[in-house]
Amino acid sequence: MNMQIAQQTGAAQIEINGVSYNAELGQRPILVDGCDTIPKLFQLRCMGLQDRTAHREKDMGIWKSFSWSDYWDHAKWIGLGLKSLGLQRGEVISILSEDRREWLYTDMGVQGVGGIASGVYTTDAASQLAYLINDSDSRFLFVENDEQLDKYLEIADQVPGLTKVIIYDRDGLHDLEEEKCIFLDELYDLGRSYDAKQPGAFEAEIAQSNPEDTAMLIYTSGTTGMPKGAMLGHENILSSMEAGARALEVKPEDEQLCFLPLCHILERNVSVYFPLGAACTVNFSESAETVFDNMQEVSPATFVAVPRVWEKIYSRVLVLAQEATPIGRWAFHRALKAGAARADYVMADKAPPTAVAAAYAFWDFMVLRNLRRMLGMDKMRRGGTGAAPISPELLKWYWSIGVPLLEGYGMTENSGVASINTLEENKAGTVGRPVPGIKVRIAEDGEIQTLGLNNFQGYWRNNEKTAETFTADGWLRTGDVGRIDEEGYVSITGRIKDIIITAGGKNITPAEIESRLKFSHYISDAVVIGDQRKYLTCLIMIDQENVEKFAQDRKIPFSDFASLCAAEEVVEQLRQEIETVNKGFARVEQIKDFRLINVLLTAEDDELTATMKLKRSFVEKKHKALIDDMY
Repeated sequence: MNMQIAQQTGAAQIEINGVSYNAELGQRPILVDGCDTIPKLFQLRCMGLQDRTAHREKDMGIWKSFSWSDYWDHAKWIGLGLKSLGLQRGEVISILSEDRREWLYTDMGVQGVGGIASGVYTTDAASQLAYLINDSDSRFLFVENDEQLDKYLEIADQVPGLTKVIIYDRDGLHDLEEEKCIFLDELYDLGRSYDAKQPGAFEAEIAQSNPEDTAMLIYTSGTTGMPKGAMLGHENILSSMEAGARALEVKPEDEQLCFLPLCHILERNVSVYFPLGAACTVNFSESAETVFDNMQEVSPATFVAVPRVWEKIYSRVLVLAQEATPIGRWAFHRALKAGAARADYVMADKAPPTAVAAAYAFWDFMVLRNLRRMLGMDKMRRGGTGAAPISPELLKWYWSIGVPLLEGYGMTENSGVASINTLEENKAGTVGRPVPGIKVRIAEDGEIQTLGLNNFQGYWRNNEKTAETFTADGWLRTGDVGRIDEEGYVSITGRIKDIIITAGGKNITPAEIESRLKFSHYISDAVVIGDQRKYLTCLIMIDQENVEKFAQDRKIPFSDFASLCAAEEVVEQLRQEIETVNKGFARVEQIKDFRLINVLLTAEDDELTATMKLKRSFVEKKHKALIDDMY
């Protein structure tokens, strides 16, 4: 087979921030500070760091600190409490909760006694919860509060395999009388009692852990069917930790902000496993609505988010700029211009000329550093983005304001890490070079395939799908289409299943067109249509906040979201945005018509995954009338 292959390898043994790693491709076992499993590393960290702060969480508006000793004790009590209730090694528990420190306590406690943790998105409906519990054969379910408990109560008779439901938060549930339900503090009591009767039991369980043991199930988003449980072993996660440590520096004094769902491999790595390796502090956002406020309070050293979050921050800044005084708008424009001139050099790892550097230094002092402080990015060494395509223009905008934003690539099935741009080696428009220890190749049909110890164990109880996901020679089929350039940088052009073949026989990958459209601060998301059609069209989700401001500034009447989407001036503005994007593409790739989706979508809607990605096939089916109207 004619394939392009890119690979990075490094020394078998290295030390980063006092943490030793070894993970040359193919070498077993992966060791982090001499530990070959997550629970062993967890024990080492907690015993070594003890009173140092591991987590911070807000309580009644005040940030409270929790130590590594707290982390250890609560994880131990959860693990031993579950063991006293009958949890066996290799059995699954499910967690239905927003991000909070108890999520991590549960994860580590379960893994410590040999169980497998499986996260459930809080946006999932009761029917989806039933499917995930039964598919994973979960023995225990952890729920955050009364709202999530209601989902279980709705499907209680459909999940007979559950032994107990453990509730984190008692608020509103003081009169609860359900045989299978207990509260977290009751589980802690069971764990304490077990520990008193059998001292050292948790440590003994941890000692039994093996690198090949399954540590967790991460369910895929279900964009192409029912979710599948990807099995990730300790070896897989430690491999990603090692590769991430070499490619992206995290320091013990760093502050992290946890806000994306911990069910997702990206946030699980960034807020659980990478901090475990680096021994840094994780701060939990209060909610999805307070992320930007919490970011100002925490000022994280590194921040990783999906493109939609970076797009939202960008849109907020533009709205604020429009509301500024005329001289303020002028200064902001001049500062961005100076930043963009410098970004052209620094993004290419070149020293900017003296005049360019001086102009940036002036406008950074006058405008940009205050902007970063306002955003909570004043201490940010590095921003990261992944999980979906991002516009190159958006990347450059962040570099222009002094925030180095780096794109990376990974998926659940390769433990979230395959290739990453770094501050030292960055090429805009690519997802970077393969991380150390990972090989990437391009198959004859253009598919990106990866090989490394981070490749997952397979899908839970689904040998057929597992076999389809690996090539005959053991490489992971990612389903993504891309290329590798002469310098080894990987670029992703789309998904194999999303390739549009027009009636004229032209193959078009819509991802790049869609990401360019989303750079417009009036467009939240876009789905390009055109398979077996004569030309391309597009379904648009508007950015509500920015389009509402556009309408208000121009005194355009609207009463609700649907009437906002129907306003002639709004439609015309979107047409201009699309025409601007069209200029960057060949005629056959240009959007000839479009329609606005006139209902607000959230992760609770079937059109969106919990990570806010549009389910293309579902959108096309549900909005068939809009599509047919364009043809």
